[in-house]
Amino acid sequence: MASTLADINSQIKKHDEQIAQLRKQAEDLRNQERAGVIEELRRKIAEYGLTAADLKLGGRAPKRSAGIVAPKSAAKYRSPTGETWSGGRGRKPRWITEALAAGKSLADFEIK
Repeated sequence: MASTLADINSQIKKHDEQIAQLRKQAEDLRNQERAGVIEELRRKIAEYGLTAADLKLGGRAPKRSAGIVAPKSAAKYRSPTGETWSGGRGRKPRWITEALAAGKSLADFEIK
């Protein structure tokens, strides 16, 4: 095994070329199989009269399970009309933004 660095680099290059060819072959085979699968699915959809809704392909986020409920944050601020806000992430409620624009501060609405 008296190989030189040039010999090893040459072998690596040769193997890299073989890997690229094999990857290309695998991609071509996958595309051929994919086309067959798509055609078979189209036939089954037509045969059974399936819709996107039947296949749950509405493009909406999946509904959360009824058993999982996000914890609700305790209210930290209350408006004069009784609306509350936890002060958490997301947009501020309109009543807060309007009050801040009118010169009030968040401290004016803190629940004590």
